[in-house]
Amino acid sequence: MGAAILPILFFTSLWAAVGIAGPIFTPRGPNQKLIKCLLVLTATCCWLFWLCCYLAQMNPFIGPKLTRSAIYIISKSWNNPLKEG
Repeated sequence: MGAAILPILFFTSLWAAVGIAGPIFTPRGPNQKLIKCLLVLTATCCWLFWLCCYLAQMNPFIGPKLTRSAIYIISKSWNNPLKEG
């Protein structure tokens, strides 16, 4: 199971629009360069954070920790007897 391409393209285009089109519409003034820099950095950081969270779901580091009784209940309900060993 891999990552779907549609969400990646959608959110990449969304944050690209914020990072590219946002600075074009900044008002003129003494802080215009600062506002442009903030918009680009915000878009980059938000996109990178979203991408890391999305891709981390493909191969999680931590799996579920089940107790012995939970494993027994699951095997009983699925009609899958446990092998002693």
